[in-house]
Amino acid sequence: MPPQDAAGRAVFARRWRRRVARAGFVPMDHGELGKLLRRLTGRLCVLLRAPRFDPRAAGEIGAALVGAHLTEPAVLAATVSVIGDHLVAAAGAGPGHRERVVQIQGAVAAGYVRALRAATMAEQERLNRAVLDAHATAERALRTSEEHLRAVFDNAAVGIGVSSMDGRIVRVNQAFADLLGYPVEEMCGLLVPQLTHPSDPPDMWRLYDEMIRGDRDHVRLEKAYYRKDGAVVRTDMTASLIRDEHGAPEFTIAMVQDITDRLRLQDRLEHQANHDPLTGLPNRAMIAAHLDRIFAGATRVGLCYLDLDGFKRVNDTLGHQVGDELLVAVAQRLAACAGEPGRVAGRMSGDEFVLVVADPDGPQELSALAERLLAALTRPYQLGQHRMRVSASIGVVDSEVRGTTPAELMKAADLTLYVAKQEGRGRFVMYDADRNARQAARYELAAAMPDALDRHEFTLVYQPLVSLADQRLCGVEALVRWRHPVLGLLAPDEFIPLAEETGVILQLGRWVLEQACAQAAEWARRFPELRVSMSVNMTVSQAHEPSLPFDVADILARTGLDPALLVLELTESAIMDTEGAPLRALDGLAQRGIRIAIDDFGTGYSNLAYLRRLPVHTLKLAGPFVNGLREPGEGGSVDEQIVETIVRLAHAIGISVTAEAVETRLQADRLRDLGCDTGQGWLFARPLPADEVTALLIGETTAPIYVNT
Repeated sequence: MPPQDAAGRAVFARRWRRRVARAGFVPMDHGELGKLLRRLTGRLCVLLRAPRFDPRAAGEIGAALVGAHLTEPAVLAATVSVIGDHLVAAAGAGPGHRERVVQIQGAVAAGYVRALRAATMAEQERLNRAVLDAHATAERALRTSEEHLRAVFDNAAVGIGVSSMDGRIVRVNQAFADLLGYPVEEMCGLLVPQLTHPSDPPDMWRLYDEMIRGDRDHVRLEKAYYRKDGAVVRTDMTASLIRDEHGAPEFTIAMVQDITDRLRLQDRLEHQANHDPLTGLPNRAMIAAHLDRIFAGATRVGLCYLDLDGFKRVNDTLGHQVGDELLVAVAQRLAACAGEPGRVAGRMSGDEFVLVVADPDGPQELSALAERLLAALTRPYQLGQHRMRVSASIGVVDSEVRGTTPAELMKAADLTLYVAKQEGRGRFVMYDADRNARQAARYELAAAMPDALDRHEFTLVYQPLVSLADQRLCGVEALVRWRHPVLGLLAPDEFIPLAEETGVILQLGRWVLEQACAQAAEWARRFPELRVSMSVNMTVSQAHEPSLPFDVADILARTGLDPALLVLELTESAIMDTEGAPLRALDGLAQRGIRIAIDDFGTGYSNLAYLRRLPVHTLKLAGPFVNGLREPGEGGSVDEQIVETIVRLAHAIGISVTAEAVETRLQADRLRDLGCDTGQGWLFARPLPADEVTALLIGETTAPIYVNT
């Protein structure tokens, strides 16, 4: 997030002020500048957290800089840079925030350019009015006083030239001659058509002819001239027709002002607004404009959307300077691959690049292009003393222009890139409509999860755990469900992986733990003699979260649940750290009296040697082992032998065993005979809402539970 507090905004504004102060002349003292930038910082924060981006409001920030006369070229570059440096760092790694920052940068730059152009044109208009006034004075003076006219003509700061109706230049002032690098006498020997430049507006000579015929009195336009030395000067030119006392055309007078520097500044600002400052490639805004042109005139469009694999590791290990050098080298190779007509390469953000192809020759051309990109990008890079290789993942889309939009094209390419990442990286994947529809649905589901938590769309159900010896209910496992307003009731396997990918799992996991503990505490108060345990699943992300022990302790304290009634279920992969050793946090949880269970035992590491060292109280046998159990007289299956071995080993070191997915009476009896302690499955009960479990517990006080048999 951006700096929302006053102190954070003040730090951001100070950094901005220092960057602007270093950019060049500042027509105000530091106090006034700081006050202006603090006010604009607040507006930036509002833009970043707004639900919808307002380009007009962002453009007004750039306009405010021009309004404060901060018109040095480097001021815009400093502003765009500081917004990128500090707002991206503050906004986090989310792609939505990064895109919002890029949008803000582009709109601020565009607003700055528009305001500077308007201010410049207003000043130009003022000067032109003064020149026209001087022209009117000159015309009157021409009729009344030749000496007066000569003084105005010769001393004017703008270039003035007079030509006859046949196009001969008959008189110029020194300013005009100096502007084009001619002596006055030599320039008076030229014809107006000799001052033609290839960039002249298409209708310029038509307008000149109309003025010669007397059909037009004034013409104003931007015109370029060749100087005598071959250089080009760009001017704002105003031509007027002077008539004789009878109203007939007599001669024309042209006034020109040098605007070369202003136009260079404008070109430079427009380039900065449309190009990535690091790599020089077209940026997101320019790529979007290029796509708009393709969609307006082409029939097909191709897009390669690529992302470097493991780029963050380069930044983290070698530093951002090396990372920037790598991005520049990648951009150069990408530009080389785009060196054919109809192809444009650009940098979208971070380590994401695109290559757009207008009217490709079908998927074959794009596949070949993607292969060429992969080959070029995977060649070794020599960056100073560092030699490295990187790979890239590419999403490739070949589409007809009709029936889609630039935004849909970019979305399809982004989703296809994600598939390439999922399939192993270092490859390209062609767009597939059905696959991308499924992927888009996953994205939409992931994006809806945070709001679903706020709207209380998640709910818990509880599946009983039954003692196989006496068939009494001894605990429940909390299972989360999502009551989606459109898709209905969703099972965990439909959204838990998405929660893991997006990081929402931590918030969701805390909610599940708190709800389950609160429910277990209520049952403990109503049925203290039953000692019903509550099992809660922990994902890998939750298990490796440093705050897990503190979160669990806090929830137990607030709900009043006895720690001995809480069982945390972790898979074998979650219970080990990144180096293959048991998580240290488990010892602290176990010391508080919380029981630890290994879920789906036998499907992960299955490292029995670790069981002696782990603070584990229960093993939950994976369902496939239970499926292989047979009648006693049919001979022991391999699965049965495995179950018996696991049960004996677990009991030898003081660990109980729970069998999952128990669906038949045969399985329950065999598990009991093999020494398994508890069972869970549809034989006993399906996951139930809390009130139905409460009803079972009321019955449990008088008789054992054996549901569905």
